[in-house]
Amino acid sequence: MEHFIVSARKYRPQTFKDVVGQQAITNTLENAIKSNHLAQALLFTGPRGVGKTTCARILAKQINQATNTAPDEDFAFNIFELDAASNNGVDQIRELTDQVRIPPQTGKYKVYIIDEVHMLSAAAFNAFLKTLEEPPEHAIFILATTEKHKIIPTILSRCQIFDFKRIGVLDIKNYLTKIAKQEGITADDDALHIIAQKADGALRDALSIFDRVVSFSGTNLTRKDVTENLNVLDYDEFFTATDLILENKIPELLVHFNTILAKGFEGHHFIIGLASHFRDLLVAKDKSTITLLEVGDNAKKKYLSQSEKCDLRFLLQAIELANQCDLNYKSSKNQRLLIELTIMQLASITFDGEKKNNKPYIIAALHFQTQNNSVFNPNLVSKSTISKKITKPIIKEILKPKKQLAKPDLKIENRRPSPLSLKSVNHKKEIEKIEVDFEEIEGLPTDDFGENEGLRLWLTYIDKLKEKGKNSLAAVMAANKPVIKEQNFYIELPNFVMEKQLKVGLNPLLKYLREKLNNFKIKITINVNEKATKKYAYTSLEKYQKLKEQNSDIVLLKKTFDLDV
Repeated sequence: MEHFIVSARKYRPQTFKDVVGQQAITNTLENAIKSNHLAQALLFTGPRGVGKTTCARILAKQINQATNTAPDEDFAFNIFELDAASNNGVDQIRELTDQVRIPPQTGKYKVYIIDEVHMLSAAAFNAFLKTLEEPPEHAIFILATTEKHKIIPTILSRCQIFDFKRIGVLDIKNYLTKIAKQEGITADDDALHIIAQKADGALRDALSIFDRVVSFSGTNLTRKDVTENLNVLDYDEFFTATDLILENKIPELLVHFNTILAKGFEGHHFIIGLASHFRDLLVAKDKSTITLLEVGDNAKKKYLSQSEKCDLRFLLQAIELANQCDLNYKSSKNQRLLIELTIMQLASITFDGEKKNNKPYIIAALHFQTQNNSVFNPNLVSKSTISKKITKPIIKEILKPKKQLAKPDLKIENRRPSPLSLKSVNHKKEIEKIEVDFEEIEGLPTDDFGENEGLRLWLTYIDKLKEKGKNSLAAVMAANKPVIKEQNFYIELPNFVMEKQLKVGLNPLLKYLREKLNNFKIKITINVNEKATKKYAYTSLEKYQKLKEQNSDIVLLKKTFDLDV
């Protein structure tokens, strides 16, 4: 059986050109060697697996090669590595300082690499100070650490510090693609992207994960194999959940969440991933931010497609809800219920409360409490007012409620009440209280529009009312067309009954016209002219009087057959 060498060792960079994602540091070190401008004490700091020790070994080798004509010489006897994690006492440092005095047998420099230098004791640091400040000309110290804050300031001040950064997802993915080709492994682009994301900026971790997944799946690396082996939720699960949320399908959404739990994933993991998914959809809505999507090409197409279905306001509210659930998860006594309630609220953001719906599980549109305890209804704010994030610090400036209204306690019954019942009437009155009266919002658009465009939208809204079964309001609007002057709607009604009926549906009508015409200063002025009442016949008695005026024989017909009006 052939001895297996892990990829992290097998593909460890041998030159600065092979180092991934640290071009600024490698270029600086190469130029310092060429110009003979290298400090005698260097500190490499940064996260694990980003190339600190590798760069230290390459630098130690190239320092002597630059002054020697033998290119194959590796000067291994001039390089000394000390692991400070296991050699952190004063005695080990004293032995090191004694060795430093001895000049090299070959080459010009002796290089001392001290890894995990933050593990040295305080006494060891103090014993090292003098040697580090005034080392012999032939000695160069390279210190490496992941925790720079644990090193005493007197050591830091004597070193030239190089901060290594996390390696980008795209850089790691490209490097894995290169290795997969060398190893004869067929790998999906999305599969390598998931590995790169899981590595969290550490190339060594990415190579270790790559070896593990290859052992699991063989020479054909697929996205399914990677997600299964790494216990990662496939992004298709979040696309499916988002589609169900946008379609307000709460039962199906709860079943989908239960399926995810049945696969062994934690609810916390799901809600964190869902919040990240909403963030990626938000990023995908603008061409200038698409580059922030750290996903594969196939996934990027799916994000662009689904982002077109999502309203900007919905995404901001969804991110806020999912993030709040994440914050409350650990302190919750019933964590599953917390997530289920959150996803039900998410599925209710885009629900239009005026829709006919015989399913009692749709939650009413969310209302958020501002700092002055007034109610903020996001449905009353236009799409251009964008963020639900404004609710606490900025909402007081944007929305100024005229009065404070307590949120009614709306109980959801198992059966829909009859539209003719007293309970139904009271229920509608309570819902109407939720509509918050607010002053004009400054800074919103006030586009001009023509009279024909305004009348067209008026007729379109009438059709929408008929579809929802609101025939009475539709009849009032159809019988009394408005006059549009100076970007405002003026409507004359023959009696106060019709005025009252129109006022009940005035807020949704006004909101519809403002959003469609992109003019948020539109007003609807209602005038009642009782002289015009005779033109119309609405009640049975009025219709009888109208018929009697047209044909007096109707009186004889009524008496002959003893008819009621």
